[in-house]
Amino acid sequence: MKIAIPHIHYLAIAPVLILFGAALVLLFATALVRTKVSQRIATLVTVTASAAVLVVTYFQWRCIDQVGATTTIAHAIVLDGFSVVATGVIAASLLMASLVAHDWAVRERIAGVEYQILALASTAGAVLMTQANDLVVIFLGLEILSIGLYVLVAFDRQRATSAEAALKYFLLGGFASAIFIYGAALVYGATGSTNLSSISYFLGSNVLLRPGLLYAGGALLLVGFAFKVAAVPFHLWSPDVYEGAPTPVTGFMASVVKVGAFAALVRVLISSLGTQMDTWRPILWVLIVLTTLVGASLALVQRNAKRMLAYSSINHAGFMLVGVWAGTVRGIAGTLFYIVTYAPTVVATFAIVTLMGGLGDENHSIDSYRGLARRQPWLGASLGVLLLSQLGAPLTTGFYAKYAVLASALDSGGAPVALIALLSAAIAAFFYLRWTMALYAEDTIEATRVVVPASTGVAIGLGVAMTLVFGVWPGPLAALAQHATVLFTP
Repeated sequence: MKIAIPHIHYLAIAPVLILFGAALVLLFATALVRTKVSQRIATLVTVTASAAVLVVTYFQWRCIDQVGATTTIAHAIVLDGFSVVATGVIAASLLMASLVAHDWAVRERIAGVEYQILALASTAGAVLMTQANDLVVIFLGLEILSIGLYVLVAFDRQRATSAEAALKYFLLGGFASAIFIYGAALVYGATGSTNLSSISYFLGSNVLLRPGLLYAGGALLLVGFAFKVAAVPFHLWSPDVYEGAPTPVTGFMASVVKVGAFAALVRVLISSLGTQMDTWRPILWVLIVLTTLVGASLALVQRNAKRMLAYSSINHAGFMLVGVWAGTVRGIAGTLFYIVTYAPTVVATFAIVTLMGGLGDENHSIDSYRGLARRQPWLGASLGVLLLSQLGAPLTTGFYAKYAVLASALDSGGAPVALIALLSAAIAAFFYLRWTMALYAEDTIEATRVVVPASTGVAIGLGVAMTLVFGVWPGPLAALAQHATVLFTP
């Protein structure tokens, strides 16, 4: 009996192979080498793998320009501009997060290379989600991403809050995964396929007389995605996990997880269920209103920097959903631009929070930032720029990102949802500006200068540079996002 082997386009799956390969290299090295693998070598392998993925994305982009978007492995994986850009953002976030984690591990005297192995594996899962053209592959990527994160959240064994946060994340994540796969099963029952392109073709060619099964499956899929992007009311895990996890892990989660989850969400809703837009848009409208307003409002009362950034990320998730709600090329381009600019900004922000946390990673009160810009102008100014970008101040990437998604909503007749999101941005301005003003206030507590290691300094510099350069000159990134929004469907 012959086994039919599907065609494999190795350039398309090269990023996943590189990341998994690097993780296996570190894993075998720890098992086979008598001496311990040092943090420096592990970080070097991780950074090299991230850089290699960025190089591969360049060749993938050229391939798409020449032959167009393609699928491989029995149409389960798609290579298009959207997946290439999302993969590049994930690789860049891993690179920055690895630099921050290296200095944190040295400071906390954490031996071993488990962080790098788990981060590489989780990143591979996120990349798989961006390339998935099948609900089963999305679920596979989701689980690869999540399992590594469950362990990373509990990585600091010296803090009980870290283990507590991991347990909450594991339990709720398990429920969310079960809901997602049940939704995939219902969609399969309604359409006869789990392939996104096949589902789109089936729904575009047939009229379902009894669409209840499809609606139920789509709703469950949306619940699974809403958990991963921390959309209200599925956000309750986010503040506790952000606070309890080691700060470098929090920065990794805030960037890589959101990119992977939003990329898969866009593929399912736009590429696969685009013909059912009138069904899922009202649900998404409610999620946007709750997510933007609750995220901004609850952040106002937070005095812990990590919890404040957790609610801030919830508010940002609401803005990203606005572009998805629009359901147009401009809307998806706006969401993609938002993702591309938000990821490095939030990693750099958590890099500074990691430094300010001090030995033990416990000092995260907003009061500890008072006078930081007076003591260390470069560090304080960097945090100020990053916070203003998340606020959406002009001449930062955050301004154009918010403008792009709101403009797409207005084009699609979504003036009310755009107005509500804008109102949430006005609410969020209070806590962003309060934190920024504290940086230049007089010291009220005994404060010491923070040592900025080289690797963390590089990560912060990259985040600030991207925020300012593309805030003043957003054209190249906007054009990239616009060109990458043509999702492949046969």
